[in-house]
Amino acid sequence: MSYFNVRVYGLLINAQNEVLLSDESEYNRRFTKFPGGGLEFGEGLIDGLKREFMEECNAEIDIISHFYTTDFYEKSSFNDSQILSVYYLVKEIKPLEINFKTELFDFDENIKQSFRWVNINNLTEHDVTFKTDQTVVNLLKKQGL
Repeated sequence: MSYFNVRVYGLLINAQNEVLLSDESEYNRRFTKFPGGGLEFGEGLIDGLKREFMEECNAEIDIISHFYTTDFYEKSSFNDSQILSVYYLVKEIKPLEINFKTELFDFDENIKQSFRWVNINNLTEHDVTFKTDQTVVNLLKKQGL
């Protein structure tokens, strides 16, 4: 059975023109993506994104604007679903209190997720794993954010 998998992600850009990336290890795979994740049944996009930022970053965010919605077919890397991803520009309500890393997949003990700031000027589609995130990287660079 095929089904849709709706995902929502936040593009958090700091004063140094760096975007927040999430390095993760799940299902015996390592990948880098923007913070966010799957929508839960009965949840709206904005509420889902705010929940994801609380779960992943212990951070409250505000939505600035819609940035991009997947406009091509993408099969999930983890199951038979079709991925639909929605991206928003976001800002933190107060400074994030995370142990930011500089190295790829620099996980703390028993936590298979870490966060890094990457300057948008240096960001390439090779810095993220999935096709939708790669599309967003190219759009970020094209729009000069």
